[in-house]
Amino acid sequence: MCTGVSYTTKDHYFGRNLDLEFSYHETVAVTPRNFPFEFRKTEALPRHHAIVGIATISDGYPLYYDAVNERGLGMAGLNFPENADYKPEAAGTTNVTPFEFIPWVLGRFETVDQVVAALNDVTLVDISFSEEFPLSPLHWIIADKNRSITVESVKEGLRVYDNPFGVLTNNPTFDIQTFRLNDYMHLSTYPPENHFSKDIAFDTYSRGMGAIGLPGDLSSASRFAKAVFTRMNSVAGDSESESISQFFHILGSVAQQRGCVHVGGDDKYEITIYSSCCNTDTGVYYYTTYENSQITGVDMHKEDLDSSEVVDYPLVKGQRISMQN
Repeated sequence: MCTGVSYTTKDHYFGRNLDLEFSYHETVAVTPRNFPFEFRKTEALPRHHAIVGIATISDGYPLYYDAVNERGLGMAGLNFPENADYKPEAAGTTNVTPFEFIPWVLGRFETVDQVVAALNDVTLVDISFSEEFPLSPLHWIIADKNRSITVESVKEGLRVYDNPFGVLTNNPTFDIQTFRLNDYMHLSTYPPENHFSKDIAFDTYSRGMGAIGLPGDLSSASRFAKAVFTRMNSVAGDSESESISQFFHILGSVAQQRGCVHVGGDDKYEITIYSSCCNTDTGVYYYTTYENSQITGVDMHKEDLDSSEVVDYPLVKGQRISMQN
């Protein structure tokens, strides 16, 4: 399971929690403009926007989990089991495989509006990268500084939803997740007022009681509600330090700790393997890992973006502690 977030202060920030019980040896990958993206069923992109994000690299090909391009467009794929439905190749449409979807979008487009227009002609086809990497059931959050959308390929077809919350988790489908937010319209960041009975006196015995009823469990529906509440009410300064700190706090509100979510067997637990936050205006990709809460950054613009070779950096996973004495 996972949580994706789009958030704007002075700059725009995009990132996610990756929640899994295992790792695919993820790295921070910078794909320069002249890396030849070959696609299975549509025309290649020999030149494209440069991209930075976290990926598993197989046979030299970056399989991105989430990424941002040099024009400020961000995209992340999140687990969508039993709902994701990929199609056979369809004549007369642009046939893109799900593992190609992030580079196909980020390599070509600069804004969400451009993506929405292009998706009218797209079929997400049921073709795996390899036997080692079969297709994952996914849906996607795509965002720029001005707009966020959710894209879902389901049995009924390709669905594109405006996402004014800038948040995506997993199941159920986005329309149902959105509707269920109606259940939480009474929540507030202010102390509660007594609407129970005018004849009974109540005691506001703690701060934060206006949000009583906000879910705290780790299910995808509850994480969606909590992340939306946290993100929509979040207040941050405009500095880079304040902005990225606040972004990681938003993700931290729905992070998963080892031991809380069994996924089969006595020693298998889903955890937040990494959390990411990319400043889409500057191209600096920040991340933390489960064992390393210190923020690490990779600046895509310090690489040769006119190269044809992917540059990758292994995730810093060991805890780093700064001693003061």
